[in-house]
Amino acid sequence: MTDATIISKIWNLANVMRDDGVGYGDYLEQITYLLFLKMIDELNKPPYSKKLHLPRLKDVAGKEIPKGEVCNWQNLTNKNGAELEAFYTQLLRTLSTEKGMLGQIYVKSQNKIQDPAKLQRVISMIEKENWMLLGADVKGRIYEGLLEKNAEDVKSGAGQYFTPRALIKTMVKCIQPKPLRTIADPSCGSGGFFLAAYDWITENNKLDKDEKEFLKNQTFHGNEIVASTRRMCLMNLYLHGIGEIDKEPLIDSGDALISEPKQTYHYVLANPPFGKKSSITITNEEGELEQEDLSYNRQDFWETTSNKQLNFLQHIKTLLSIDGEAAVVLPDNVLFEGGAGEEIRKQLLKTTELHTILRLPTGIFYAQGVKANVLFFKNKRGGKENATKELWIYDYRTNVHHTLKKKPLTEADLDDFVKCYNASNIYKRKETWSDSNSDGRWRKFSYDDILARDKTSLDIFWIKDKSLTDLDNLPDPDVLALEIIDNIESGLGNFRQLLDDLKDMEAN
Repeated sequence: MTDATIISKIWNLANVMRDDGVGYGDYLEQITYLLFLKMIDELNKPPYSKKLHLPRLKDVAGKEIPKGEVCNWQNLTNKNGAELEAFYTQLLRTLSTEKGMLGQIYVKSQNKIQDPAKLQRVISMIEKENWMLLGADVKGRIYEGLLEKNAEDVKSGAGQYFTPRALIKTMVKCIQPKPLRTIADPSCGSGGFFLAAYDWITENNKLDKDEKEFLKNQTFHGNEIVASTRRMCLMNLYLHGIGEIDKEPLIDSGDALISEPKQTYHYVLANPPFGKKSSITITNEEGELEQEDLSYNRQDFWETTSNKQLNFLQHIKTLLSIDGEAAVVLPDNVLFEGGAGEEIRKQLLKTTELHTILRLPTGIFYAQGVKANVLFFKNKRGGKENATKELWIYDYRTNVHHTLKKKPLTEADLDDFVKCYNASNIYKRKETWSDSNSDGRWRKFSYDDILARDKTSLDIFWIKDKSLTDLDNLPDPDVLALEIIDNIESGLGNFRQLLDDLKDMEAN
């Protein structure tokens, strides 16, 4: 059975489950729980004979039940009806208390399939495949396919954890990570950057035994605070051959922004959460729940702010080793916002070599109203001179139209940017913009050019918008409609940020 057939089969059952009130995200979680258990069962049998330990059932207090059954696949498949539902619920609760990757996969797990007959169908579907015999590339494609389908479910909000794979692969092509180097993502979502980097390293290098072991267990380091997303990331990595069931997970559950990093890394690839404000929920004196802005008071940050993306940008700078490289997706407000934003940009230009910005079009993210860019920079040792000498900008936004379904972003769409980026030697680049070619998308700006701009704004564009002058070449109506929605939502977001800034000024 091909991976496409398996994806279709699994997702057809998801539609049946949805009719019973089980959402796509909940269904994908149950698939993860069951698939992980099935693979442990396969690994404990010949030819692997791993002897991976699974606990006996525990009660609500976390104590092992006398003569309780082992939480394994065989005991699960031997049951049906109400007995199956009860055993599965107890199994999930028990495994959630385990340590290491096992515990992280099942943390906060719950049975969302209340109909035992439907649960039996899912189990039977997974039972029919020998998952360990499938290649890592096949298992990976199957799970990635499920993650992408889940991201398409707008109501679930899962799309915020899923960066377009064409964009991720393009960023990795530019960075070109090398073997025996570490890679971090402080907001790793479902692990897309790690997988693309893994593929790049394996496809472009002939790895020896030590390099393969390092790639499997030591290269990748991430943070993801949402338990359901973290478990999907761990599963995604494991299915692609990254990490071990009986070792500590590669993805930390803590808030990456809370404290200074314990180590630095050679590369950071990231797409931090889109929301501008960091906040926590507290109970006021009247017993009501309120949202309170959260600012991270870190000595290693240039500025204290509640703007989440600005904090992630500062944090990513601290994650990089000297000469470490970063490629980070960030929204427009990071490029032009005043106050803390201006000071952070100045410090970024001074302490890192911010050499490239890729302006992204709307219509490529599952979250609407997002106008984003990719910033590429290298960390440099402190010195008297500014590390950034010149900044190259590629405008792939103006007069570019994409939609998620009819015209999704592809790697081929960004081939020209990759060519202009010239990863083999970023100091030998050629502009495509000139006085005679004002529509050239690739243009260079000096440090003095940027410093002279109001608020040291990096929100730079120069190509004329043809939709404002050429009515005969307007994009399709559905593209126009989506762009209008994106512009309205982006404008509302900027207005809310302005209100927040005014409140901060009044408070100070």
